[in-house]
Amino acid sequence: MTARYCSLPRQPDPTYAPGLAAERLAALLGGRRMWLNGTVLHYYFFDGAADGSVITVPATGQTRRLPWAGAPEQREVVRDCFREWQDLGLGVTFAEVGDRSEAELRIGFQAGDGSWSAIGRDALCAGLNERTMNLGWDLTAPGARAIALHEIGHALGMAHEHQSPLAGLHFDDEAVYADLAGPPNHFSRDTTYVNVLRKLDASEVNGSVWDPLSIMEAPFAPGLILEPEQYRRGMEPPGTLSPADKEFVLRWYPPADPTAPPALVPFRSAPLRLGPGEQADFTVEPPETRTYTVRTFGECDAVVVVFEEREGEPRFLSGRDDGGAPHNATLTVRLVKGRRYFVRVRLYSARGSGETAVMCW
Repeated sequence: MTARYCSLPRQPDPTYAPGLAAERLAALLGGRRMWLNGTVLHYYFFDGAADGSVITVPATGQTRRLPWAGAPEQREVVRDCFREWQDLGLGVTFAEVGDRSEAELRIGFQAGDGSWSAIGRDALCAGLNERTMNLGWDLTAPGARAIALHEIGHALGMAHEHQSPLAGLHFDDEAVYADLAGPPNHFSRDTTYVNVLRKLDASEVNGSVWDPLSIMEAPFAPGLILEPEQYRRGMEPPGTLSPADKEFVLRWYPPADPTAPPALVPFRSAPLRLGPGEQADFTVEPPETRTYTVRTFGECDAVVVVFEEREGEPRFLSGRDDGGAPHNATLTVRLVKGRRYFVRVRLYSARGSGETAVMCW
């Protein structure tokens, strides 16, 4: 199969408060796109005739409106790929829904728009009627199933493996630009730079070593890679989930402990004694419908997130990083009487006593 490349759109660089220590900044960069473990990721397939957009037809300069709906056999390949990721035993789970308002991941199959996905929680920035993923190639073609596995990897927060600074890959830049400018990709120079040639920050990579077998690694034709020498004749990853892929996602999303149900802490301070990397969940049942403030206290480095329970599953409402400062993670959320909510606090690195507390009022 002719090499088809993922075409992620360019994203603005994140902004953080000046003066952050390098270790702190690396922790923020490395985890900013990852979902909280235990999240149920709902996915939706666009299928209506009204859903579509105008694209420029490659190599013609003409525009054409094409639908986002995909054929049943295309959707089934994607479902099967979600199952393959899920079967690793991830702490996050996937559920297909028929209502786009319930979906964090909204998937289109527009031909001519390539294949791409929002990376992790970037999907939450997309509008309700926008795609967070597009699969623009025929997924039933030989070897094309890897495209769906790759884009779901992005949806889980994984980056391109060949852009890792740990890879040590040196490209013939102009040869890469020329190769990807032609069919079937028709990439602009900017798209090629963003998705192939640009090196990621070390805090954004998928592991501590480069994995040429990763599902997030792209194939390269002979003559595109200059170094290491063994790849001058080309690189062809297998298109399957590698052991390192599995290790990475299970480190971020370990299986949930079914023996540890969340404690009920309604609208009062809850002292915590968490170690770095640990988290605590609380259920909240508001006595009345109104706007509440959720705040963390204590010298710690924590993230607090509020979920609403829907049909027994948590749905993200709002989240805040406290930045390691006391009284800093303050959320304002509207909670409805008769519904249950989860407040989740995850500690990233201890400061001072390493203790914190959460309060709702």
